[in-house]
Amino acid sequence: MTPADCPDDACFPTHECGVFAVFGHPNAAALTYYGLFALQHRGQESAGIVTANEPGSPFKVHKAMGLVGQVFNQQILESLQGQRAIGHTRYSTTGSSNITNAQPMLANGVRGQIAIAHNGNLINAGELRDELETRGSLFQTTNDSEVLLHLLAQPSGANHAAESRSALGALRRARGAFTLVIMSEREIIGVRDPFGFRPLVLGKLEGAWVLASETCAFDLIHAEFVREIAPGEVVIIDENGPRSEWPFRQEKKAFCIFEYVYFARPDSFIDDINVAAARTRMGRELARLHPVEADIVVPVPDSGNYAALGFSEELSIPFAHAFVRNHYIGRTFLAPSQLIRDFNVRIKLNLIKEMVRDKRVVVVDDSIVRGTTARARVTNLREAGAKEVHMRVSCPPHRFACHYGIDFPDPEDLLANQLSLSKICDYLGADSIGYLDTDSLVRATELPKENFCLACFNGNYPVPVDPNLDKYIMERRHGRANTLVVADEHPSLFESLK
Repeated sequence: MTPADCPDDACFPTHECGVFAVFGHPNAAALTYYGLFALQHRGQESAGIVTANEPGSPFKVHKAMGLVGQVFNQQILESLQGQRAIGHTRYSTTGSSNITNAQPMLANGVRGQIAIAHNGNLINAGELRDELETRGSLFQTTNDSEVLLHLLAQPSGANHAAESRSALGALRRARGAFTLVIMSEREIIGVRDPFGFRPLVLGKLEGAWVLASETCAFDLIHAEFVREIAPGEVVIIDENGPRSEWPFRQEKKAFCIFEYVYFARPDSFIDDINVAAARTRMGRELARLHPVEADIVVPVPDSGNYAALGFSEELSIPFAHAFVRNHYIGRTFLAPSQLIRDFNVRIKLNLIKEMVRDKRVVVVDDSIVRGTTARARVTNLREAGAKEVHMRVSCPPHRFACHYGIDFPDPEDLLANQLSLSKICDYLGADSIGYLDTDSLVRATELPKENFCLACFNGNYPVPVDPNLDKYIMERRHGRANTLVVADEHPSLFESLK
């Protein structure tokens, strides 16, 4: 069998989301804008910013579909006055692609106004949503992040009183991946789930405190990196600075290793490891595992660049950018003419034919998901006159779905789940193929294997998953209004912890 054709965007694992927050800066909205701009690679579907000033003053919000630079302009940012802000850039994992699902999300509850931005995916979202609806909660979106918002906004006298008496108790009910930035009436709060699936870092700028998904966001605004938020940590930032709470049961770390492979920007640092350096080591490991005699090493830009560089250096094979990426491509709404063959591939990457003609070519990519795009690139290289085409992949074969925030397709659509290695090579039309193995991938990060979630490669899920809850889509409930009670007083969101 062969996988079904797919649009170009659907042939890759899609990014999750980026979150950013500022406490105590007069230009909080502008800083958040630049922070989201630096995190644009984590989601290109929608963007939003919520700001606030004094406790009790109305939150100001602007969010829309599109890239960060399309959603905001100077006039909009000037309207978002406030010294506190949280922001979000999104790619949908759970929930459909429309403005109602854009974040941050806001609600008025007994604890006052709350805004939340979420990176990750809850595996018990359906169960929690059904329970909340039976207790009277009304939902206006189809994504799992609103489930978290309703949990935080629940009154203290709700059912499950032992856990619902505090916001932290509410968060303990969530299962899966959740990195959050939350804005309450007085605080900015950063939350990282106890497994630490997704990154979150703390920084400082001119007396203000900032939170971000990646350190590259700090570089853009010249913020000082302070430290990473630890798995299971809740950092609460108010006028006295940050303090930490540890409300969750301790779990075995399960950081998504695909952040190093693909998602994180190469100039970011995760666990004190530079992402670009790790990817270069992946390429070296790949060359040692699957060497080949060739004339040129060609990366699939941009995420394959550093692995290809490492591969080239390890085997002393010349490195060349034979694929040229068009950096000005957004979403394509016009269907291409049937006369334009491989449109979805060629619109983003074009080939410099003179570089590959009559040469043995090694193509290095970070991953192959469905394989349709990789197959088209091999065809393009053959048409350009390449004598041989060898595929090398700087991570193991993807055989299993991700339940924690990466929008991999269903397993039956994953090439490596359906075909053997030799049949994958035949399907792609390559002369040979080689994947990095798990041990080599982990070794390239220079971190212990027990730090990582490797479920998309080996099927060992850190948090047990009910297959019936995978890809929780709630379209049948879409459009319902959300009403929550507003209280007169606004106690600290985490005051009731102690």
